[in-house]
Amino acid sequence: MPPTGQLIIGFQRVATAETFRAAGAGPDFSVAGQAEVDRACALADAAFDDFRQTSLESRARFLELCADKILELGDELLERAGAETNLPRARLEGERGRTTGQLRLFAQVVRQGDFLGARIDPALPERKPLPRADIRQRKIPLGPVAVFGASNFPLAFSTAGGDTASALAAGCPVIVKAHPSHPGTSELAAGVISDAAKACGLPEGVFSHLSGPSNELGAALVQDPRIKAVGFTGSRAGGLALMKLAAARHEPIPVYAEMSSVNPVVLLPAALKARAEALAAGFAASLTLGVGQFCTNPGLVFALDGPDLDRFVTAAEKAITKVAPGRMLSPAICANYGAGVARLRSHPAISQIAGVTGDAALAGAALFQVSVGDFLAHRALEEEVFGPSSIVVRCRDLAELAAALSGLEGQLTATLHMDADDRDGAAALLPILEKKAGRVLANGWPTGVEVSPAMVHGGPFPATSDTRTTSVGTLAIERFLRPVCYQDIPDDLLAPELADGNPLGLRRMVDGKFVSP
Repeated sequence: MPPTGQLIIGFQRVATAETFRAAGAGPDFSVAGQAEVDRACALADAAFDDFRQTSLESRARFLELCADKILELGDELLERAGAETNLPRARLEGERGRTTGQLRLFAQVVRQGDFLGARIDPALPERKPLPRADIRQRKIPLGPVAVFGASNFPLAFSTAGGDTASALAAGCPVIVKAHPSHPGTSELAAGVISDAAKACGLPEGVFSHLSGPSNELGAALVQDPRIKAVGFTGSRAGGLALMKLAAARHEPIPVYAEMSSVNPVVLLPAALKARAEALAAGFAASLTLGVGQFCTNPGLVFALDGPDLDRFVTAAEKAITKVAPGRMLSPAICANYGAGVARLRSHPAISQIAGVTGDAALAGAALFQVSVGDFLAHRALEEEVFGPSSIVVRCRDLAELAAALSGLEGQLTATLHMDADDRDGAAALLPILEKKAGRVLANGWPTGVEVSPAMVHGGPFPATSDTRTTSVGTLAIERFLRPVCYQDIPDDLLAPELADGNPLGLRRMVDGKFVSP
């Protein structure tokens, strides 16, 4: 059925007197206040112990049913998302596939059981000079998690997105704070998650969905003592505000925030000489994909100054000017992009290579260039401009290029374009880049993040708030778990993943060695 504008708290739909309206379409949407936050958090807290003790198979089936029900929404979900975000249908179909795919991937992770981290150090009563107790370890979920929907990914990083999937897979109830720019899309996804939880016989508080345009709603969620972790994708200012609130609590909690990244691309000399024009075409396509509204957009390009870089710049200018302005997610985002481009255009240290004229509703790509000396002298040039804008940094030699990379903030990605003759240069730069980014690419473009076990979508601050984690890939489940050690606990009191006889048939570490069932 179409969105009703109601909140979803457990299995109940709730309307409030205060409402707001999305830019794309009606109806009016209820605004959650403190009473609704209290109710959702109380249900989540009450559901936690039952949910975390459900069988692995039951939890996996729940995740799969969520995926099935999202697909059953069909065109209704895609049309609503398109109306609210201006994203084209093909993009939304791909994002829906990614959303259902990561739900199914985490179902596989749950069934496999490795995420439980079962370890057993058997008792050694005869050991000298002191005996060893029976020591066992597993990972348990943290507790209820608050997830903040992202503006630029209404499906894959929002209500039913990766944070929600990984938290539910870990055994944590989830309360979603919907992004106010696509509340109808969020409500549709939330409704099927709630329905799936009820159909699977899970406790009512496993999932809730709250909406509202104010920062106060998010602050109330983060400050509620029953919330034990936060997942966030958005601006640096928003992420830092949530981190501050979480750290100031009586019991500080982790905030896993993805915030800001300009994703440097390095064009090494041999590759640039061999295929400057092809590199320019690939760069322009990556830069303008989705009107530049990807967190992995290539916002900086580093290369050695000279004729080959001139070829790249000329070809990039031609490719970019052929791309028509595009409609961004919202007028506010478009206005912020325009202000960012204007700031770069007026900067005395840089010059504009290419610019496609847009307006209040449409954003055109912009490409600038700067010497490495001026780049190092004006570090504000490193700040992200969310949209299809990038800066080419001209370096005199590889030493200057390495120095510029060494001074960068943390990034989600870093890319090397290289040929065989660039191997020595790449080998020198790789240790720098792996300290700066969560994902290092060779001869590719950073836009496009595969959902797979080995993927890392994270990085040092300010790319994310916790450099040890990822929001994409199966390792994301680790954010919502903590280890517990059990010493000399009787076997009949142990969880099945630690019990003698290995009743779940898991791979476990026994006396320091992995043992398969």
